[in-house]
Amino acid sequence: MVRIVYVNGKFISELEAKISIFDRGFLFADSVYEVTAVLNGRLVDWSGHIGRLKRSLKHLNIKFSLDEEALLNIHRELIRLNELADGLIYMQVSRGSAERDFLIKDNLKSSVVMFSQTLPLLEPERLNRCLRIMTIPEARWKHRDIKTTQLLAASLTKTEAQAQGFDDAWFVEDGYVTEGTSSNAFIVLDNKKIVTRGVGKEILAGVTRFSIQQTAILLGMQFEERPFSVAEAELADEAFITSATNFITSVVEINGKVIGDGGVGEITKLLREKYLINIKRISE
Repeated sequence: MVRIVYVNGKFISELEAKISIFDRGFLFADSVYEVTAVLNGRLVDWSGHIGRLKRSLKHLNIKFSLDEEALLNIHRELIRLNELADGLIYMQVSRGSAERDFLIKDNLKSSVVMFSQTLPLLEPERLNRCLRIMTIPEARWKHRDIKTTQLLAASLTKTEAQAQGFDDAWFVEDGYVTEGTSSNAFIVLDNKKIVTRGVGKEILAGVTRFSIQQTAILLGMQFEERPFSVAEAELADEAFITSATNFITSVVEINGKVIGDGGVGEITKLLREKYLINIKRISE
């Protein structure tokens, strides 16, 4: 089935979709993006994603005319046109097109593209995956709180991790874990305390991260926001990652060291179970 995508106000075939070769998102990665999961044809954590998009646009001073209702309607129409049950909607907003120049002009009209992808988000095999993680020195810029399309370092790192026999990687800065290549990183200490790095310029404020935090608090779990070291992670009782399309996924090995008993931990299981129940209830 040929997908229908959205490009600057038009729903068109993916075979006909085009952007300008002068688009700054293409030339400079001068663009931001969001990925929203879709379950049973409904958007997951929509308010978190649209809120973060607005923050990213504001940080980069990208002018954008579509309001929240318009964006929601476009997402829903893509779901309908592509008969999407489970998967994701990818949305990217660039500053617009202009003759290539490092100096940013102030009269540009932003460009918006969106497309869908079908993914079996709730298949047991996907949900019950156990990840082996390597750590690697941080190689990205200092504004990781902005969700830009500057993803080459993350892409190269994930590829290198898999080439070395791991599933993914966690970045490390000054001895402390920042985040994964496309996820937030968590450990569980003393079989009860959940630890993850606090929100700041060092990491992206994950939408799923926030939802998992709220789930943990509602369950009465201890939740601590602070940096944790690689050594601390390797000795943790449990570890897991969160992201929009992986929800909450167990980490069972870090740098070749087995975490806990080498299986999905009880805290991880409970958080995932409660989170999935909640998102099915509140999805848009």
